[in-house]
Amino acid sequence: MNVKVIVFLFLWPFGVLAQGFSGLGTGGDGFTMPKPQPAFSFPADHGPHPEYRIEWWYITANLNSPDGTTYGLQWTLFRTALAPGEALGWQSPQIWFGHASVTTPDQHFATERFARGGIGQAGVEASPFRAWIDEWALQGADFDLMNLTANGPDFGYDMLLQATGPLVLHGDKGYSVKSAEGQASYYYSQPFFKIGGTLKLPIGDIEVTGDAWLDREWSSQPLSDDQTGWDWFSLSFDSGAKLMGFQLRQTDGSLYSSSTWIGSDGATTSYADGAFGATPLSTSLIEGKDVPTSWRVTLPDQGVDVFVKAMNPDAWMGLSIPYWEGPVNVSGSHTGQGYLEMTGYE
Repeated sequence: MNVKVIVFLFLWPFGVLAQGFSGLGTGGDGFTMPKPQPAFSFPADHGPHPEYRIEWWYITANLNSPDGTTYGLQWTLFRTALAPGEALGWQSPQIWFGHASVTTPDQHFATERFARGGIGQAGVEASPFRAWIDEWALQGADFDLMNLTANGPDFGYDMLLQATGPLVLHGDKGYSVKSAEGQASYYYSQPFFKIGGTLKLPIGDIEVTGDAWLDREWSSQPLSDDQTGWDWFSLSFDSGAKLMGFQLRQTDGSLYSSSTWIGSDGATTSYADGAFGATPLSTSLIEGKDVPTSWRVTLPDQGVDVFVKAMNPDAWMGLSIPYWEGPVNVSGSHTGQGYLEMTGYE
């Protein structure tokens, strides 16, 4: 373990690390809570919101090389706060961590970075846009054209992203309800990125192109205390339409769901609890855990009845906060590809 990690673990509040994703149901006392009818302001809202407890900038991408091999890519910068607001230097209550991964048909590479706020090691600036942690960065003159870089012990990538469609607001104009009790977040996406660049893998550099999806979300208590994890799907169909859908698993065995249908022109239809369905069809044994890696996904109002299958079932993010995330293939009423994230199976 290197010196930076040792120092970080000393400074890291152990409660934050231990709570994992299910800890997102803990109280947000003192922090601002999302309210209905948000009025977003861009580019300012591409930047951080330190009065809220939790926030992320999240990219997933489905990639193809010239020989037809498929790959997946993830880059995420998380911000979590010990207290509302910001301060200079080591007085900052903000903690940052980044996750990066590449999935191939038979391998999965993942790594993470940690930083304290206030010292310039990590952060986000709205305009010109820049999100960074150490040398990892997502940056560009604006939010529509950005460069993306990350490096790990045995992989890396250097990508260019260009938006070809509008931003998408989820839920009720960006107010995304997560439980029957009313927990919510502010949530929008840019699901229309074209992406291209270089993957750096042990077998050598590989030029790839494909499609990417960026999620932006912030809240102070996005889950209720009886929710144990979620299954989140971002699906891009060959027709040009897209579907974001998630279900939150509750301790009594029930589910809470939400979804957004995105037309090829960017027009959206939002669906409340119960409209979207995701049923696991088979599991894979991954690091001693039974993890669903084949699903049936339905949204009857849009005629969606598809099978979603992991490209590589072993896409386990065995990091400080473990979860599964990887590219998927889609067949059935619609064909295409996408990404699946599952938490709470640890």
